[in-house]
Formats: sequence, C-alpha cells, structure tokens
Amino acid sequence: MAIQNPYPWGPPYGGPPPVPLDIPAKDLRPRRIWYLVAALLGLVLVGAGIAFIVATVKNTMDSIDTAHSFSGGDSRTFSFVEGQTKAIYVSQSGTGHVDCRIPEMRSGSMTQPSSTFRITLGSRTWDRVFEVKPGSTGDYTLTCTSELPAEFALGDRPEVGAAIGSIAAGIGCFIAGFAAAATIIVVTAVRRSRHRRRLAATWTPAPQWGPPPSGPTPWHPADPA
Repeated sequence: MAIQNPYPWGPPYGGPPPVPLDIPAKDLRPRRIWYLVAALLGLVLVGAGIAFIVATVKNTMDSIDTAHSFSGGDSRTFSFVEGQTKAIYVSQSGTGHVDCRIPEMRSGSMTQPSSTFRITLGSRTWDRVFEVKPGSTGDYTLTCTSELPAEFALGDRPEVGAAIGSIAAGIGCFIAGFAAAATIIVVTAVRRSRHRRRLAATWTPAPQWGPPPSGPTPWHPADPA
C-alpha cells in the first residue's frame, strides 16, 4: 500500500508562533481601576461599621454621669426635665439592698425597672437600680443608701434595643465590606482573564505552507480544475 504524503504541497514550517503572553494590561477589560474601587468600597463600609460600634460604646459610656457621683448615705442635687426619664446607677462590691428618695418629687415618679442593666466603666461596674420620670422641670435632691459601701450616679435610661441595632449595623457593614470587595475583585479578575484569552485567539496567525523561508519561494498547489 502506498503511503500518501499528508502535505503534497509541502509541510507547514515553523507553525504558529507561541501566543504572546505580554498583552498590555491596559488593553484588558474591565480596567484595573475596579480593583481600586473594590478596595475603596471595602474601606468605606468597614469604616462605617467601626463608626457605628465606636459611637454606640461612647454613647453608652457617656450615659452615666460618673463625674457627679456620690457615696451612699449622701445627697446630691440634679436638674431634671419634665418627660425625660433618668436612671439611677449604683456601684458596690456585692448585692446589697438599695434605697433612693427624692422628697420634693411627686409619688410614683421613681420606679424600679423590671430588667437589669450593667455596664463597666474603668474599674467600676454600675447597675441600674431605679428610673425617674419627673412631672415637672427643676432641681431635685437625690438621696441614696445601701447596705454595702456604694457609689451612686445619675444617668440616661439605657436604650438596649438601639445599642443592639447599632452594633448589628456595624457588624453588617463589616460583612458587606469584605463581601463586596471580594466579589468585585473576583469578577474583575475572571473577566480580564477571559478577555486576555479572546485577544490571544485573535492574535494567533494562520500556519504558513511550503518550504522554510531559506529555500525556494513558498508555492501553493495548483487548482485541481
């Protein structure tokens, strides 16, 4: 059986050159600026999350007027505003019976909350023991006693729901920042890689037929017709 020449008009020489790997990065799409957009978006969202949490902690710490605290058995005068509920906090080494009075205020203005609230500021732990809702604006004298050595302070009524919401919003910003940045980076990288392959395919030349350039001039087979 005769062996037929698979290249009757001469084998291809050299073959296609290797696909160029140095495609300029500026020619790829999407542009690399999207990496910067991802980083900035992530930083903004993470910064917003930090701001939420820091503001919540600061507001909670500032909610107790520790600068005007007083010892058990003593009295101190505070300014109250009608309709604004204030909280009385105690700091003591154990659990002792606490009693507070505001003689000038009408009966029922001071109540004991049904839930507990504790906050640590520095080396002291403060527990909310009473809430005061004055019926009129003015200066009132607060007197508190305890079975144990204690310090008392007046502060704002804690907004537990708002604090939890702010912390949750901060955590959500953290998660959203990392997720958004990662998504943009991955999508940009994948699309740039696909674009690189498409450009490489369009740059691949067709094979050249005939003897190598050092020999006779390349020729093509005659038309069978």
